[in-house]
Amino acid sequence: MATNIRRVKVSDLDLKERVVDIRRVTKVTKGGRTFSFSAIVVVGNEKDTVGFGQGKAGEVNSAIAKAVDQAKKNLIKVPVYKGTLPHKQEARFCGAHVVVRPASSGTGVKAGNAMRAVLESAGITDVLATSKGSSNPHNVVKATFKALTEIRDAKTIAEHRGISLDKVFNG
Repeated sequence: MATNIRRVKVSDLDLKERVVDIRRVTKVTKGGRTFSFSAIVVVGNEKDTVGFGQGKAGEVNSAIAKAVDQAKKNLIKVPVYKGTLPHKQEARFCGAHVVVRPASSGTGVKAGNAMRAVLESAGITDVLATSKGSSNPHNVVKATFKALTEIRDAKTIAEHRGISLDKVFNG
């Protein structure tokens, strides 16, 4: 089944960035240890657009800047319906397994740190989300992002089935 990925132009968006995780990584060379920093960042306009990126550099600020640049190249549109998702979705990435479910108004974002950053950046205000398996923030962000790309709105479902939008809701 093909996923429905919707790309977005960056120039006309007001994106906010959230640093999910920064790690110090070490490379052992003949001359000793070389330290650098790895960062994962989520950007979004808090309406319907979100992206993530990873950066690695000798300084924290440089790693974050690289991750933001990468995230801006990796933006997608998420179908947000009344502040929540249209339907339940599950996704896996490596050892991380995430489940995102729509929630009634006023519930809030019930999710862990890495998932919360992605969902809030996408503009989702009411959602129930769980993460099973790996708690590695890199894999959790990627699994959450994969779940959001697989979510389909009513219009896409109607086009896929070859029926009108009214028939999707009325049977």
